[in-house]
Amino acid sequence: MSAARARSAALEERILGDPGSFRVLTGDRPTGRLHLGHYFGTLHNRVRLQDLGVEMFVVVADYQVLTDRDVADNLAGHVEDLVLDYLAVGVDPARSTIFTHSAVPALNQLMLPFLSLVSVAELNRNPTVKDEITHSRQSAVSGLMFTYPVHQAADILFCKADLVPVGQDQLPHLEVTRTVARRFNDRYGNGAAVFPQPDALLSSAPLLLGTDGRKMSKSRGNAVPLAADADETARLLKGARTDSERHIFYDPATRPEVSSLLLLAALCQKRTPGQVAEDIGSAGSAALKKTVTESVNEYLAPIRARRTAYAQDRAFVRRTLREGGERATAVAEATLAEVRTAMNSQY
Repeated sequence: MSAARARSAALEERILGDPGSFRVLTGDRPTGRLHLGHYFGTLHNRVRLQDLGVEMFVVVADYQVLTDRDVADNLAGHVEDLVLDYLAVGVDPARSTIFTHSAVPALNQLMLPFLSLVSVAELNRNPTVKDEITHSRQSAVSGLMFTYPVHQAADILFCKADLVPVGQDQLPHLEVTRTVARRFNDRYGNGAAVFPQPDALLSSAPLLLGTDGRKMSKSRGNAVPLAADADETARLLKGARTDSERHIFYDPATRPEVSSLLLLAALCQKRTPGQVAEDIGSAGSAALKKTVTESVNEYLAPIRARRTAYAQDRAFVRRTLREGGERATAVAEATLAEVRTAMNSQY
């Protein structure tokens, strides 16, 4: 992990020096509203990279939720909600390509040759796949879920992304992508690198806990959605776990729930958790939750206003996806043609 961190830090320096030389692939599965954990963990960084001038591809991974009937039954709604969240936080469709899996057939065709490069045993021991299966609530594991890392490899390699912003838990997925790229180049490249081996850009964002003290997650119902209004945010944060000690101070090791709330307020206020704690002192958990609620609502107010405005123009949302799909398709078709040439399968 220390090596990955060092590599990521070196990449950050290179990005600042020449952002236009990098291409990033990132994205989300449309399984529900994005939340504060997503925002401070990934979305904020995507907008930062975009604004620096890095070329961004943002995939709405609609094919990856077909195994979840609760989501798939309203997939169009979830996709549009996800795009609304992107637009609201500042992902600009003029500078970032936003597209869905289902809109780019050539991307998905890369799955077949890529699957031939990875063994069942390698997929079976992938820790991220195991975690997805554990939390899937499915009675059986579908082939789609099992091959998720290879589909993700197709996401990344179709546009020849050289950077992928990830958290620590996603490193095994990225290693599958690097393996696929390396094996394809070795088998079909004739000494040339058809695909880059993308690097992980590790997030420096600290972990935000959900209202129940566990990792903030859509599936656990413990998150504060970006689209929540001020009243819903207040209600959710009022129910957040704290502890019985009245004096408020920042110590993630011994007071994880209190410290996570302090961190959330600090991120919104652009201060340190210790500074926020000093303001609250011995006023107790009620004062802490009041501070956090006010900070979150003030921070999210402009994001929510933009989301409301975009929600009134669904034609723009659909046009964003259509135009993003067209751009992604052009890139994917060029890559697929290159793959077919390398594999000597142009008939």
